[in-house]
Amino acid sequence: MASIAGRAYIYAPTKDQMSAKINIAIDGYSSCGKSTVAKALARQLNYVYIDTGAMYRAVSLFALQNGYIKNEELNKEGLLGHLDGIYISFRYNSDTGKNETYINGKNVEREIRTMQVSRWVSPIAEIAEVRNKLVRQQQRMAEFKGMVMDGRDIGTVVLPDAELKIFMTAEPAVRAKRRFEELKASGATTSFEEVMHNLNERDHIDTHRAVDPLRQAKDAIVLDNTNLTMDEQFQFILRHALRLTERKAEV
Repeated sequence: MASIAGRAYIYAPTKDQMSAKINIAIDGYSSCGKSTVAKALARQLNYVYIDTGAMYRAVSLFALQNGYIKNEELNKEGLLGHLDGIYISFRYNSDTGKNETYINGKNVEREIRTMQVSRWVSPIAEIAEVRNKLVRQQQRMAEFKGMVMDGRDIGTVVLPDAELKIFMTAEPAVRAKRRFEELKASGATTSFEEVMHNLNERDHIDTHRAVDPLRQAKDAIVLDNTNLTMDEQFQFILRHALRLTERKAEV
C-alpha cells in the first residue's frame, strides 16, 4: 500500500510516467493538510513542490518586521512601496529533508509559522498588488510542468490549465485540532480557542475577499479528509495523478 510515511508503494510511477509530467493544483481551506500531502506527492513523483501559502506568510512577516503592521493596523501603502524589494525563494535542507522559505536570502521558515503571522496572512493575501506579484512568480515556476502547488487559488487563478486539480476540505473543528496539535508540537504557546477563532476568521476572509477568493474549480476533485488518514489522502491523489500521467505517456 502506498504510504506517506515511506512504506512500500503499489502506485509507483513508471519511467514513461515520470517523463510525461503534469501540474497538480491543490486548493482548500486552512489546516486541511494540503502542504503535507503535496510535499509527499512531489517526493514520490519526483516533482517540484511550491508552498504558495508560505509566500504570503513571507510577505506578512516582512510587513511585521519592517513596521508596516503596528497597533493591529496595516500600513498598506507603506508595504506596497517596498513590495518590489521582497524576494522570496525556496531552498532544500538536506538535514531536514524539507524545502525552507527565504526572504532576501534569509531563512524565515520558523518565523512564518507563528500565530502572529497567521493572524495577518489572510488580510495580506487580500491585497491585489501582493497577489498579482506572487501569482506571476508562481506561474513562472510552473512553466515546465512537473509541479505540485498548493494554496487557495491555484486551480482557479494560478494554474487554471493544471491537469489535476484537488479541492481539500474538512470539518472546522477537526482542522482547528490539527493546527493546535501542530503548534503545540513546535513549542508555540496558544489555546485551542485562539486557533479556532483564527481559522474561522481566515476562512471568512479567504472565501469573501474581492480578489481571487477561495473557491472550488469546476473541474476539481473534492477530497473531504475529515475522517481520512494522511496516507489515505495521499493514496487518493496519487492514484489520480498516475492515471493522468499514464494517459499522457500513451499519447
